[in-house]
Amino acid sequence: MELILSETIDTLGEEGDIVKVKPGYGRNYLIPQGKAVIATKANLTAREQNLAVINDRKEKQRQESESLDKKIAGLTVTIAQRVGEGDKLYGSVTSADIAEKLKELGVEIDKRKILLDDTIKSLGQTIVSCKTGFQMTSDIKVEIVPLRDEE
Repeated sequence: MELILSETIDTLGEEGDIVKVKPGYGRNYLIPQGKAVIATKANLTAREQNLAVINDRKEKQRQESESLDKKIAGLTVTIAQRVGEGDKLYGSVTSADIAEKLKELGVEIDKRKILLDDTIKSLGQTIVSCKTGFQMTSDIKVEIVPLRDEE
C-alpha cells in the first residue's frame, strides 16, 4: 500500500514522502490517526502543489533541530541522588529526571526524546543520547553524585 506521509514518522520518513507500508498498518493506524493519506492521483497532485510549503516546514524543523543540537552538545547534567551503603542509589535516574534538569539549564526537551536504554542506578558519569530531530541525535553527559544531607 502506498501512502503519502502527513507528518514526519521516525521509522518511515519525513512529511510529504511517499512510502510503502503493509495494508493493515496503513488502514488501521496511519490513515485513522491522520499521519498519512492514500497515494491517489488527486492526493499526489495536491502533494506536488504543497511541496514548497512542506519543504519550507522541513527546513525550519531541521534548523530548530540543529540549534537544539548545538545547545546540547558537550552539556553535562549533574543530578544529586540519595545513596545507601556501597554508594547504591535508593532510587534510579529516569529520562524524566534528566529532562527536568535540562529544563533548569534552559534546554526544553521532551522526556520521550531522551534515549535511555535502562534507568541509571549507580553513581558516576553516563553518556545519554537525545533525539533532536528526524534521524538526528546528540549526546550529553549525565553525572550522578551523592546527595549531601545538610546537617
